[in-house]
Amino acid sequence: MKSPIDSLVLFVYLIAVVGFGCWFAKRSKTTGEFMAAGGRLPGWAVGLSLFGTFLSSNTFIGNPGKAFDGNWNFFVFSLTLPIGAWIASKWFVPFYRNSGEISAYHHLEHRFGPWARIYTVICYLFTQVSRSGTIMLGVSIGMHAVTGWDIRLIILATGILVTLYTLVGGIEAVIWTDVIQSLVLSLGAIAVIAVLLLGDPGGSTLLETAAADDKFSLGSFAFDFTQSSFWVVLLFGIFINLTNFGIDQNYIQRYHTANSESAAKRSLWLGAITYVPVSAMFFLIGTLLFGFYHAHESEMSAIQTMADDVGKAGAYSDFALPHFMANHLPAGIGGLLVAALFAAAMSTIDTSLNSSATITLKDIFRHIGDGENEKAKMRVLHWSTVIWGVIGTSVAIILTYDSRNILQIWWDLSGVFAGAMLGLFLLGILSKKADNLAAIVGVIIGVFTIFWMSFAKADWMPESFRFPLASGMVTVIGTLTIFLVGLGVASLRSRVSRNPNPN
Repeated sequence: MKSPIDSLVLFVYLIAVVGFGCWFAKRSKTTGEFMAAGGRLPGWAVGLSLFGTFLSSNTFIGNPGKAFDGNWNFFVFSLTLPIGAWIASKWFVPFYRNSGEISAYHHLEHRFGPWARIYTVICYLFTQVSRSGTIMLGVSIGMHAVTGWDIRLIILATGILVTLYTLVGGIEAVIWTDVIQSLVLSLGAIAVIAVLLLGDPGGSTLLETAAADDKFSLGSFAFDFTQSSFWVVLLFGIFINLTNFGIDQNYIQRYHTANSESAAKRSLWLGAITYVPVSAMFFLIGTLLFGFYHAHESEMSAIQTMADDVGKAGAYSDFALPHFMANHLPAGIGGLLVAALFAAAMSTIDTSLNSSATITLKDIFRHIGDGENEKAKMRVLHWSTVIWGVIGTSVAIILTYDSRNILQIWWDLSGVFAGAMLGLFLLGILSKKADNLAAIVGVIIGVFTIFWMSFAKADWMPESFRFPLASGMVTVIGTLTIFLVGLGVASLRSRVSRNPNPN
């Protein structure tokens, strides 16, 4: 780093967080403590942990990048969080708290059979390695810009550090470190906004420049689903957040860590409501950066060069904030921002690792350690934490060769797996008629539809076979396909059973 003060701030933060996380080792000796913290945590801590999980490096780097290159269209996603929180607090939290099972996918086996549980677990694990990969990529972009360190070595170091304290401290380490990291993240965003508003050429000029270029637009309000309009992002956000709050193990597991059902509900509202204004701050950062670099056009080439150096020329906007961090922040603030960037990554990766380990034990190796064999179960939890950490880190290194904006990468990947999971979940809870066959037919047709939509936007695909709608509609259409096909098959079978001999 350019200033020894920045280096000191960063290293003190890293040592403190990793040490704090490892301190919980003595409270994670059993599977119940490792996976659910014994169900003893206050709702406010769980809520800030949820908030910290939302505030990943995808938010820290991706949101400013999207606002810098475009407008506030993707902020519409944030506005759907309260909708998801309302639905989850009313139905999902009581459902999972009363189930007595920490796995989000246990009930699907009872509803449709073992295949449904295996299918959703596979989708979930693919989602988590994608999430970990994009988040480590985000933190490495920011760190590389400020320090000049090799981007892949940063990914490796991040993966090792987060895996270490998650392995040792379990879910309680995850939640309490997330509390700290969510506060650091918020302070980091406030610091950047303050520097931009109070610097040269000044906040009013930056805002006027951005407004003149329509940078505050939420997207087109026309009912056009072929582009990323307001309605496409709104639908995408609702469906993704139904997935998050309804069937994502990261969130379901948090419901069990709270010390009561009411505390779990409050935690949802705290996490969702807090995220909306903080997300807006990161979009504001990107908008202000547009005005800043408009006044300092000579630096635009430096941003492009920074992206070219790591093979991300197509996503140069992701480097707008990192370049500013590296060149325009006072001593100490730069270190705080890099620490906040690390916090953004850690607060989501640690959750993914702990939840993936929990799923590995409860859904894949569920018969290991039956009875009182806690040691065997803990070995599965520990080894799977390490394995998923290694896989997530490897995915991040692979994604360094992808030229898309980091937020776009994550949304494209998560959209595929979210649609594949949510449709089956909704079929199970909303339709009493849907049986095993209806679910299987719905999933088969839905998965084929999702894969076609995902690959049909490729340049090599013939024009007549291309998916004509925006990529955000993949999740929406995939979910509805599984749900409606399953519903249709169930309805047809019901009519046939009532009228076996129509003639």
